[in-house]
Amino acid sequence: MKRLFIDLDVCNKCKECRAACDYFYHPQNNGLSSLREYATFATICRHCEEAPCVNSCYHNALERAADGHIKRYKMRCTSCKTCSIACPFGIIFQDFIPYLDSRCDFCLGLNTVLPKCAGSCPEHAVEVREVEEDAEKNIYFVGEHLAVHTLKWSRDDIQPKKK
Repeated sequence: MKRLFIDLDVCNKCKECRAACDYFYHPQNNGLSSLREYATFATICRHCEEAPCVNSCYHNALERAADGHIKRYKMRCTSCKTCSIACPFGIIFQDFIPYLDSRCDFCLGLNTVLPKCAGSCPEHAVEVREVEEDAEKNIYFVGEHLAVHTLKWSRDDIQPKKK
């Protein structure tokens, strides 16, 4: 199955995103920023047990989901950036939390046309392609339509091995 593929290692090196977006409902949308946030929270966020980002948000825009992951409620977020400052690992980039939020709909239904982001990213960090999930190659599926290339953080990586 073809998926939208984002290489966060390449994408995060850019100072400013130059990829365009075809989000159907709002032409000024920059869906790539929400796509990066979604991919980063799913693969790199430490999901701390006593999460400083959650504790710092006085609008209750960050919560721990039932599965243990940190989730941002965008309608509650005022872009005060306290979570970004509070994150001890620097995972919540300030450009992830704009006041006027953007969305990515993965350009669903555009099976014959490539999404604008895939064709306009000069670094080729965003593509549509057949891809297999492969932990050895640092490729992970996030949801049904997205594949992400990045070093995935895992709590198991830091646990001491029992003898």
